Amino acid sequence: MKNVTDSFVSLGHWPSAGSFGFNTDILATNPINLSVVLGVLIFFGKGVLSDLLDNRKQRILNTIRNSEELRGGAIEQLEKARARLRKVEMEAEQFRVNGYSEIEQEKLNLINSTYKTLEQLENYKNESIRFEQQRAINQVRQRVFQQALQGALGTLNSCLNNELHLRTISANIGMFGAMKEITD
Repeated sequence: MKNVTDSFVSLGHWPSAGSFGFNTDILATNPINLSVVLGVLIFFGKGVLSDLLDNRKQRILNTIRNSEELRGGAIEQLEKARARLRKVEMEAEQFRVNGYSEIEQEKLNLINSTYKTLEQLENYKNESIRFEQQRAINQVRQRVFQQALQGALGTLNSCLNNELHLRTISANIGMFGAMKEITD
């Protein structure tokens, strides 16, 4: 420290001969140089530094303001998306419930339709059975009638002579003629 004070004291002892020289004592010259540089920087740089800090402050405030606006917009979009999601979920639930009820209705319709079809098939089956029974009965009747007729003709042919045969034919023709007159 004594060197620093000595350098200030030695300032007053400079020779006034007008010579210019370098002071090579680093400890003596650094505080003076630093104080001069700092003084110049503070005097001239105070406005620049203040402007830089004000600009930086303004940019930070603008960024915060923009971020708040974006945040508000994002929150609004999120609420809209949530509302749409709730709406879509309700519609999906409604479609699901309606789908189940439509499936149940279609199932009942299919069961009823199948029941009606089975009932019709049962009716057709019964009609077919009755028709086949009637046809079989008619065939049996025809065969029985043919066999009876052949048997009767065989008996008549063996028992009847020509004269009796001609009278029987005439009587039958007469009966058929009477029947024909009744039906006309």
